[in-house]
Amino acid sequence: MLPTSLFAVVLSFLSLVEAQKSQQLVLEKVLDISTANLPNPPAFRIPASPNPLFVSVALCATHDNSTRFFLTNDTSISNPGPSDVDSVNTVEIGLPTEGYGIWSTYFTNGGVLSVVKGNAPIEIEVLVSANNATDMGYPLLGDTTSNQALVFSPPFDPLPTEIPTFPNYTLPPANLSFTPPSSPINVTLLLAVTAQSNLASLPRTACALKAAAPVNKATPVPSSISEGLWLRDSDGWRYQWLLNGLSPRTNYTMFAYRDDGLASSEPVYFVTKSATFNCPIVHSLPFCPTVAYAAPLAPPAGVATAHTADTLPAGVADTLISTMANFTVTLSTLACGRDVYSPLVTCTDCSDAYRRWLCAVSFPRCAETPSTVSDTGDGAQVPLPALTTVQGGAAARNPALPALTSSYQALLPCLETCNAADRACPNFLGFKCPLPRFTAADSYGVGYIDNGEDGVVGHGSTGVAQDKYGNVWCNRG
Repeated sequence: MLPTSLFAVVLSFLSLVEAQKSQQLVLEKVLDISTANLPNPPAFRIPASPNPLFVSVALCATHDNSTRFFLTNDTSISNPGPSDVDSVNTVEIGLPTEGYGIWSTYFTNGGVLSVVKGNAPIEIEVLVSANNATDMGYPLLGDTTSNQALVFSPPFDPLPTEIPTFPNYTLPPANLSFTPPSSPINVTLLLAVTAQSNLASLPRTACALKAAAPVNKATPVPSSISEGLWLRDSDGWRYQWLLNGLSPRTNYTMFAYRDDGLASSEPVYFVTKSATFNCPIVHSLPFCPTVAYAAPLAPPAGVATAHTADTLPAGVADTLISTMANFTVTLSTLACGRDVYSPLVTCTDCSDAYRRWLCAVSFPRCAETPSTVSDTGDGAQVPLPALTTVQGGAAARNPALPALTSSYQALLPCLETCNAADRACPNFLGFKCPLPRFTAADSYGVGYIDNGEDGVVGHGSTGVAQDKYGNVWCNRG
């Protein structure tokens, strides 16, 4: 039996050896690190993997860029530093203005991430993942009313592309139905009044936004209280939130971040309508999945604050579904998949483009003249939206919609939405759009995405129907 004093020396030695071992990072698990309490040596082991791994580092607050991060897959290097960088096996992970850095390579036998402490202690997060934890995308604004906003998370889990073939070429049904993913990611939306926050000046990371949310009076909105998942288009599934209790004519900033990721989205901005705005939001229509905006309808009955397929006036949904079904029958008279009418598009493309156009013209989009001259975020003045005034009691563009008793302004559909259907569909359908140089501007927004010259694609005054600063120029559907 060892003497007590010798036993204590052995324990001390073993504790020192254990303390000097680098900490093992766990795949797909975020590790919170303070540079004030780094291990000795300040290194973290990367797990071995036969497949490429992404190593991501994120700042949880602004800093002076003096802290540095070095990564190696050379297991003979226990604590990589500046002298080990060869840009092959050992690299420095830089953190640009976004506040996060990433490197992907093979770690067949594992690897090491080291931290060289800077002038001041900082909080960081580290993640080793089989996927890019900094690839976030943008949240999407549907529309606003005076006190509501319909917003969507960045897309995820896009549907696999399935190209039907002849003779079993099946077009999508008029009333679409999809099965949501069984284990979707969790996404949190962060919302703040723009004038009361400086969130846009922070590192674009989830931990920085979480830490700064209270002082910026920002509200986290988790996916658990969303309206559920929605498949707008081929980009993938999105959570949708119907935010209530907002203030009229107020600018808001929103971010989104995945609960298992490091980076946040870029900021997206929007402004609510005036207190007199009188059109409710319409969303979650299986036959018109991209309709997510205010439309000229009476408010829904009961406790609902927005229209869905369940609350639309009688006959509106039936008319649209019947129109889409009849179009599908006519399109199917072509031997789709065998008789190729274009090397670029298919019958499915035609069906999708026609549906978007049909929904855009069937559900007029209510809007308002901007209260101030809008800009693109860099100070450049942009055109006014394509608005037309509809008097109270006048028939809506879609005769299936009941006339609204009060006046409203309608945002005209983008001419490009019509042109997309024209280009995607076979000639025998006889689908045609008005020409920009003649009557197109009477019923469509012209010159925003395309420049308005016949046959010219692109080079419009805005280039898009809607931007991330809340400007919306025409209704793309």
